[in-house]
Amino acid sequence: MTARTVRGAARATVAAALITGVAACSAPGAGGAAAADSVVVGIATEPESLSPLLGYGKDGNSKIFDGLLTHDADMKLKPALAEHLPEVSADGRTYTFTLRRGVTFSDGAPFSAKDVVFTYRTILAAGTNNASKTELDAIAGVEAKSEDTVVFTLKYPYAPFAERTVLPIAPEHIAGAQDVNSGDFTTRPVGTGPYVLVGWSKGEKLSFKANPRYWGGEPAVKRFTMAVIKDDDIRATRLRSGELDGAILPPNLAKGFAEDRSRRTYAARTFDYRNVTLPTHHKVTGDLAVRQALDIAVDRTAMVDKLLEGAGKPAFGPVPTDSPWFTAGTERRHDLDRARRILDDAGWKAGEDGIRVKDGVRAAFPLWYTSGDKIRQDHALAFASDAKKAGIEVTAEAGTWEVIEPRMKTEAVLAGGGSPADPDFDQYLLLTSSLGGDGFNNMAWYDDPAVDAALAEGRRSADPAVRKAAYDTVQRRLADNPGYVFLTHIDHLYVVNDRWDGLGTQVEPHDHGLGAGPWWNIESWKPEPKQK
Repeated sequence: MTARTVRGAARATVAAALITGVAACSAPGAGGAAAADSVVVGIATEPESLSPLLGYGKDGNSKIFDGLLTHDADMKLKPALAEHLPEVSADGRTYTFTLRRGVTFSDGAPFSAKDVVFTYRTILAAGTNNASKTELDAIAGVEAKSEDTVVFTLKYPYAPFAERTVLPIAPEHIAGAQDVNSGDFTTRPVGTGPYVLVGWSKGEKLSFKANPRYWGGEPAVKRFTMAVIKDDDIRATRLRSGELDGAILPPNLAKGFAEDRSRRTYAARTFDYRNVTLPTHHKVTGDLAVRQALDIAVDRTAMVDKLLEGAGKPAFGPVPTDSPWFTAGTERRHDLDRARRILDDAGWKAGEDGIRVKDGVRAAFPLWYTSGDKIRQDHALAFASDAKKAGIEVTAEAGTWEVIEPRMKTEAVLAGGGSPADPDFDQYLLLTSSLGGDGFNNMAWYDDPAVDAALAEGRRSADPAVRKAAYDTVQRRLADNPGYVFLTHIDHLYVVNDRWDGLGTQVEPHDHGLGAGPWWNIESWKPEPKQK
């Protein structure tokens, strides 16, 4: 297990639960956390859709659905709707899955290979509004060889393809009869998972009941409610009052439960990072010297200590420093003097107000962050403060994504990301030049031929040593030619009532709403035995 649990007085490392939401807060409803076989948890965000065809649950743990494979507590792949891990051809281009027999959807209809084929083909269809479909671009075809056999054919060997098959499977007999982008299935889904959605009051709560037909056995937690409560203080208050069984909390509020012997604290390690995009199309951030100077002008350690209260670590790229995929030696020491020398040597000279100028261009640019996101705001302001010490004026600006997206090509953004499943998942989408400006992929329009070549090698090779060498190249080039300034990796903190057994956390991604936290495996929770 990757969780660190604490009872009572808590010696746990306090970790930041730093996610934002768009919904107003609400009470979870009558009964709340009091029912013996129910659990009510407070979360800060909710999805836009509950359809896996549009991207919901693509990293697993959707509660309503299952993928062919899933992850265990240690993030190792294990079978779910498949009977076992796939058979892979010698050339790495064919994956054959034998499906679990006797599985039904929650409406009683049988699950079969045709549902797998329907799901993947629909996601890849041109008319489907799934922003993550590029993650499946290695697929050349998928077909059902029989009722319980599915074969994927890839365009090229793609080393982490099996990791992509945690993607939830949708029922063709329901979703196939509707408009994929706007049909009822997007808000009234039917799946094979351990829970069935019984209600979704947008901005308030999602209510689930145990699926009696679940192939893994009906869960002991019969009713499960996710109360959408954007405000951290209100989440903490409702947890303390007994309205919630658990909640994701920032460290300053989690400390208030340290002496509470009726609750446990779970501090989850993550790949969740915050970074600043430095678009190459901007007249200031397009200058390599500016990007190099900013990369060492920032004081990452101070950000961890002051903004996260120690609940995280400095980030030097998408891979955390404690990951086996991290490249030792690519840490960047905070060195303001060296940052100033880099700018001096590149012709950026300080003006009367201390802000540098080169060829009539003032070293100034805006940095956008999403409105209402306190942690992004804090990071943006800290980055701006550090940059000013080097003679670069950064103005932090708040806005919705509707305001920010049209500006992303030329203006900096305080962004986030992180996936623990495979190094390809973060690095390819973030850095490959072919995806420059493709929505939230490669927001900096980063373009480095050596990185492109290494990314291609890392995803196509099945040899772990070759892959490690490729991602070492990527991380070293990113240090020499930064397109982003990575600031921190953020841990997540949860406080949960101490009345269930089987709780723990996985290493978590950036996107950790419904499927993460101690409730990632709520279908396996059991009532804690009473003390004699």
